[in-house]
Amino acid sequence: MRQTLLLLILVLLTTLNRPSYAQTVPASRPPEAFGYRRLVVMFGRDSVQVLLLSKPGEEKLKKPLLLWEQGSIPTPLLLYDAHGPYSPFGFHPKKVLESCHIAIISKPGIPLTFDVTGQDPNVIFQRRQPSAYYCARNYLDYYVRRDEAVLRFIKKQPWVDAQRVVIGGHSQGTSVVAHLAAVPGLVSRAVYLSGNPLGRNMSMLAQARQAADTTAAGWIFRRWQTVVADPTVADCKGDDPRNAYGFGASEMPELLRTKVPVFIGFGTLDQGVAGDDYLRLETIRQHRTNFTFREYPGREHNFFGVKNGQPDYDDFHWDQVGEDFLRWAGLWPQ
Repeated sequence: MRQTLLLLILVLLTTLNRPSYAQTVPASRPPEAFGYRRLVVMFGRDSVQVLLLSKPGEEKLKKPLLLWEQGSIPTPLLLYDAHGPYSPFGFHPKKVLESCHIAIISKPGIPLTFDVTGQDPNVIFQRRQPSAYYCARNYLDYYVRRDEAVLRFIKKQPWVDAQRVVIGGHSQGTSVVAHLAAVPGLVSRAVYLSGNPLGRNMSMLAQARQAADTTAAGWIFRRWQTVVADPTVADCKGDDPRNAYGFGASEMPELLRTKVPVFIGFGTLDQGVAGDDYLRLETIRQHRTNFTFREYPGREHNFFGVKNGQPDYDDFHWDQVGEDFLRWAGLWPQ
């Protein structure tokens, strides 16, 4: 059985994560061809593209909603080749559709679908220069405001149980999750996977310290000094200062302000593990009971095992992680 590694979106997507489709896939297929519905929500002057996944025949049935937040790379939501589409979720969505609808929001100005036939999806989007439209919106505050507006709109739809709305994300997506979970009455539960409550800078520093790389550590501090000096700069050169300022700051205040139940899941070999452990210590000190911590021993950032100091891509654990948080959220079918 073929395994395909899409490291750029921080999950392993195998043929097990795909629905069965014909072997011949024409170019530029719309998301509807793969069983998704498309929703356009206006946010200011922006047309925000949302993909919805439901059990066939139950699209209008009132159910809970799971909104999944994307990671950092400006990747189309649905990549596909001759074998069909890759799932944009780390977990397998088919079973959970028995219990809920799933929504995911596109990156600003990025196409919804993309045919990767004959190309390496791990590199093609890293080599492309994003559009000015994307760069002008690629920062934390925009994503938080946009996704809150989208979520409020979706909650008003008759097919959504507005009292049971779960938001989840992995890696950079957890930053948006942390902020939205703290908004009173917006969501009922939150899933925070492989995030660092102390901010992205601390994960970068952990990696540098582990490698005893004082040069890299020094660069991180100098870069942060530059970012803080003018956090409004948006020059579209990698993680520009406006992006780096939002995602580099600690999310601890937002997380500790959250009143809804929160699932914190992480691998014990992840660079952000110290931040997760610190959050756990703080929740104990503050007598907080709305946090559930689930650690995965010997797993790295993407829940792979580790072999000879490197991720073991044959040791895949996302299915178990998905079942764990979905059961916790009450979305796993009985």
